[in-house]
This record gives sequence, C-alpha cells and structure tokens, in this order.
Amino acid sequence: MVAVTLLWSTAGVVTRHLAYAQKFEVTFWRSFVTMLCLLVLLPAFKGRGVFGRMRREGAVLWFSGLCWCGMMTFFMVAIMLTTVANVLVTMALIPLLTALASSVLLGHRIALRTWLAIVAAGGGIAYMYASQLNQGISLAGTLVALCLTVAGAANWTINQYAQAHGRNVDLIPAVLIGAALSALLMLPLAWPFQASAHDMVLLIGLGVGQLAIPCVLVVVCARVLNATEVALLGLLEVIFGILLVWFGAGEVPTHDVLLGGSLVIGALVVNELLGWRSRAVLLS
Repeated sequence: MVAVTLLWSTAGVVTRHLAYAQKFEVTFWRSFVTMLCLLVLLPAFKGRGVFGRMRREGAVLWFSGLCWCGMMTFFMVAIMLTTVANVLVTMALIPLLTALASSVLLGHRIALRTWLAIVAAGGGIAYMYASQLNQGISLAGTLVALCLTVAGAANWTINQYAQAHGRNVDLIPAVLIGAALSALLMLPLAWPFQASAHDMVLLIGLGVGQLAIPCVLVVVCARVLNATEVALLGLLEVIFGILLVWFGAGEVPTHDVLLGGSLVIGALVVNELLGWRSRAVLLS
C-alpha cells in the first residue's frame, strides 16, 4: 500500500517535466494509456469472462465509472492549473465528504469525532485558499480540484449504497470505464496533439505506472488491510506528492498550504485512529 501511494504521487512531478503537451492532451493520453493497460490487466487477473460480467453489472458499475472519469479528468486538469500541493490537500477531503454524503443520502450516522474532523479540515481548506485568493491566485484550479473531490465522494457513496443492498462494485472494471470515457471526452479538446517524444514517454509512464498498476494493487491490498489501514496509508500520497514535486520540480509549497494542509491531514489521521480504536474496543 505504501508503494501504491508512492506511485499515485508521481503525477505532479511528472507533469512538471512535460515540454509541449497541454492540460487536455495530458489528460487524454493518461486516460487512454490507462485504458489500454487495463484491457490487458483485467483478463490477466480476472479471466477472459470479465468483460461479459461487466455487461451484467448494471447501473452501479457505470455510475462508478462515470465518477472515475470525473476524478481522472479533474485531477489532471487541476494540477495543470494550480500547485500539486493544493490539489492533493483538497483531494484528501474525499473521505470526510463521503461521510457527509452518506449521512444525507443513505442515512448513515456520523460520529462526533467525524463531525469535528469535517469542521477542522474544512477550516484548513478555507484558510489555505483564502490566503491564496488574497495573493491574487486564480480560482480556476481551486474549483476544478473541488470538482475532483465531489466526484470522488460520489464514487465511494455509490459503492456504499451498493454494499448496503448486497452488491459489491468491482472497482477495476469501473476504472476501465472511467478511463475510456475520460479519453473520449478529452480527445476533441486535445486535438491537434503537440506532445514531443519526450512527453509521450512521460505520459505513457503516467498511464501505466501512476494509475493502472496502482489501481490493481490497491484492490489486492484491500483484501489484506482493513478500511482504516487503507485510508491512513492512502494519506501518504499527499506527503509523497508534495515532497516529490518540491525536490523533483522545485515547486515549493507556501506556508499557508503547509499550515492548512497539516490541519486537514491531522484531522483525518485523528479521526481514523479514533475510529480504529473504538472498533477495536467493541470487538474485544
């Protein structure tokens, strides 16, 4: 799982070394290569009948795929518009926003510790972006990053809904659907292509190593680790991503991002650890 978060976190530093490819072309190639890679990996891991089973999964799988499409598209566009640190810290809100959505739409009860975490993390995000707006930074990247967070929360909420009704959504086929839809949507905006040979090597690396392979590995990890462990280890993506783009591309996070991001990550860690402890007490 640590290796998965390290692979996920490479997106920012890789995109900062692209020479000619623009935001829509970057998004297209990453999604397209991911789609091709999963077309090979899916039958290898799940057998040749996986595509036939996808047709029988119904609306939940396709809705999850649509959410994955939004996550892939918004993520790449966001990091081309604003700093990697801003996007990663905003994306870290997905578990808390999912809890809020599950409460409103599915009737799940939110524990007091999670409400406090939502307030604290929301305060960290508000401080981070308010400070940047005072410096005249554009809202575009912020809004796209928030769309990414909403798409991610919607994805996990629909998965919770499916599980509550006795159905488990297979995430890897949903990622394949999302990658195909994202590539299809981005193709008209990406044309004509401008990526150099150097850019294409990096973009192929993004599709294979930053998204397709980690998505397969995280499903394997989830069979061994519990949900809290996966959530806590997943936060390493934020730390790895900021450090990689800092040392690998010279993108130094501001004091406001570090302070606001620390509040967000701290709220998430405390919330997950308290939840882990309370469940351990109940089981004992």
